[in-house]
Amino acid sequence: MNVDEEVERLKEEIKRLGKPQSDGSYTVTFGVLFNDDRCANIFEALVGTLRAAKKRKIVTYDGELLLQGVHDNVEIKLKAEAVPSDAAEST
Repeated sequence: MNVDEEVERLKEEIKRLGKPQSDGSYTVTFGVLFNDDRCANIFEALVGTLRAAKKRKIVTYDGELLLQGVHDNVEIKLKAEAVPSDAAEST
């Protein structure tokens, strides 16, 4: 799986685990993503995939490097423009 494919899968997982926001975005904490069994099986390097998504301006979060335990409560936001319009309308 290449980086673009991993970023697309990350978007799906954030929508699955996250909470929809009124602006069409989704939010989830790093701890929820990191500790999810499905995510653990999909992503060999979740932190690297998150950094790639942040660089592509698909997600936002505070800081550069997220670490398990230390940053479990950091909120990750999947930007509304990264969510297909049909997904945003169905929430």
